[in-house]
Amino acid sequence: MYLWRKLNDVERQEVLKTRRELQRPWHGPPHREGWQTTQYHITAACYEHASIIGKSTARMDDFCEAWLGALSTAEALVHAWCLLPNHYHALITALDLKQVILSLGQLHGRTSHTWNKEEGTQGRHCWHRATDRAMRGEGHFWATTNYIHHNPVRHGYVARWTEWPWSSAHEYLNEIGKDEAAVKWKTFPVLQYGDGWDDAKL
Repeated sequence: MYLWRKLNDVERQEVLKTRRELQRPWHGPPHREGWQTTQYHITAACYEHASIIGKSTARMDDFCEAWLGALSTAEALVHAWCLLPNHYHALITALDLKQVILSLGQLHGRTSHTWNKEEGTQGRHCWHRATDRAMRGEGHFWATTNYIHHNPVRHGYVARWTEWPWSSAHEYLNEIGKDEAAVKWKTFPVLQYGDGWDDAKL
């Protein structure tokens, strides 16, 4: 498992302890559709894909900090993330998915209240609820990583990953290097990933 290789011995023992307490398999999640996993692709969009987050760069910055903070509070390990003016994506490892969704729901409530007050639009519906998709294996994990980092290009905001400031693409490329990232891109292509559920016309 990708996460397992990055944990030290103490962290590994804590994960095993937690999985035992939750009566989950002690080893990493089996890579088979329908089986339990701890890796998820989390996404949420503004209502009717309106660019509410992207009203200003300051709002993008503020929400980005609050969003990543909410994931951290829910004890989610974030592998890849991207924030756009009307939606977001995160690839995470989390032992308690319900807590992650609860934390994001609370964030959506707070930001809806603040933004509607700022814009004089009390009662406006700002968010669709967050949704999750479990990773089915290594290929799904890396294709999702590529998809998330490619999202600003997919939607026409920039020509290259590194041109978009609200993304983990910079850290990802620094960590694995551009050559290895190119290998991952060719080995785990995006292709039709996301068609039908992330096809907003921005």
